[in-house]
Amino acid sequence: MDLETRIRSSFDRQTMMQTIGARLVSVAPGAVSIEAAIRGDLQQQHGFAHAALAFAIGDSAAGYSALTVIPEDHDVVTSEMKIHLLAPARGETLVARGRVVKPGRRLVIVTADVFAVADGVETHAALLTGTMVPL
Repeated sequence: MDLETRIRSSFDRQTMMQTIGARLVSVAPGAVSIEAAIRGDLQQQHGFAHAALAFAIGDSAAGYSALTVIPEDHDVVTSEMKIHLLAPARGETLVARGRVVKPGRRLVIVTADVFAVADGVETHAALLTGTMVPL
């Protein structure tokens, strides 16, 4: 199975991503992008995207970036993930761009940058750093 088909097949089985309406945008070795609309039911009390939305798509983008660099017969789970909220996530869409910092057999170090898109302008809203464990 080719890399993109493998990642998309796994992503399509994530009911959480379906619930929030997330979409897999791009897949490349060591890098995955996911986006989700900032719907009214995914906002916090000030009208920004809830941090949980940024975390969810950031964690998934980082995790799938890790999945692209491990053997096809393996999977990954998040061992640890930290989020830095950098700016209010105002706009129509959130885009998470995950990437592998350091691949390894036992641990894969990852990051994800989450951008809020308003009228075509991206604002860096969150930075996630974490560790994925190959299974």
